[in-house]
Amino acid sequence: MRTDPNAARPSRGLARRELVGALAAGVALAAAPAAAAAPAARLATEEFRLPWSEPGIDIYVRNKRPAGTERFPGDRILLYVHGATYPASTALDLPLGGMSAMDYLAGLGFDVYCVDLPGYGLSGRPAVMNAPAADNPPFMRTPDAAKVVGQVVDFITRRRGVEKINLMGWSWGTSTMGLYTSTHNDAVNRLVLYAPQWLARTPALIGGNGPLGAYRSVSRDSAQARWLTGVPEDKKAELIPPGWFEQWADATFATDQAGAKQTPPVLRAPNGVVADSREFWQAGKPLYDPGEIRVPVLIIHAEWDADLPSYQAQEYFTKLTHAPYKRFVELGEGTHTVMMEKNRMQFLHEVGAFLTEADPQALN
Repeated sequence: MRTDPNAARPSRGLARRELVGALAAGVALAAAPAAAAAPAARLATEEFRLPWSEPGIDIYVRNKRPAGTERFPGDRILLYVHGATYPASTALDLPLGGMSAMDYLAGLGFDVYCVDLPGYGLSGRPAVMNAPAADNPPFMRTPDAAKVVGQVVDFITRRRGVEKINLMGWSWGTSTMGLYTSTHNDAVNRLVLYAPQWLARTPALIGGNGPLGAYRSVSRDSAQARWLTGVPEDKKAELIPPGWFEQWADATFATDQAGAKQTPPVLRAPNGVVADSREFWQAGKPLYDPGEIRVPVLIIHAEWDADLPSYQAQEYFTKLTHAPYKRFVELGEGTHTVMMEKNRMQFLHEVGAFLTEADPQALN
């Protein structure tokens, strides 16, 4: 692994991630559409750990890019952040069928980054997670997450010598990226919101109604049940290709070493997002104003999403009153986790097309 002067220290993470891998997707020319990617490109992978506000707790950042390339324009750089419960590293970079979403985007010529927020995935676990959940209040609220994103954006822009980059958030990550963009438009090129969070008319699928501690615990069975909520019974068997759920669950639950020691094993997740949901989204109060977003936006959603149903994405779309242009794509036969289901390539093609196209005003 090549170290970087802006990194806190070299990665202690997965050794196999430090290797350059052969990928099925290819490197596209800077202005080429997604479909024009050349085959059999090689990608380079690096890991970084940045310091957080709590001493000894670091922020995990992974980077994939075309091997041999060190300079990228800002419009070919993308940062992704995860949702409320599961980390970015085991979703965006899960090699389903031999290729991850991160591989695909890097194969289009992008310098792709994902970040696990503190308390998630391969990032450090704050001290409150070493105590019983009930002993401390919820942590990692949306403004805290947006501050971490800002730190990572600053790291990337310094590293690559650019002024702005593309951002992508999934689920709660859309609130993180949306909030950040609304106050830092000058640092953002384009914004992808995958299953955006907005004012709720239906009960949340996470958090319940009881008192909230610092974090919550999720089992594999409950994760699978939540994933399939809202899917017609006759469609459930074919929605997730064989082995994909197990591959994702194995990778995701392994990131929580303390949770893995419990019987049955669990994944612990910070409850700041649930506290925000109760205080804002479930109470009919926006946490931030999407009208302050002044960059091009893609909203992408799937019809069977029971976590953040279609009405939230549709209503959010109408609030983007100052985006230079905006697009709403609704995918059929998919859930909140469509990025890891049978129709994942439809999802990836739409994201790639939005990020690689010229401004629509310039197209004939």
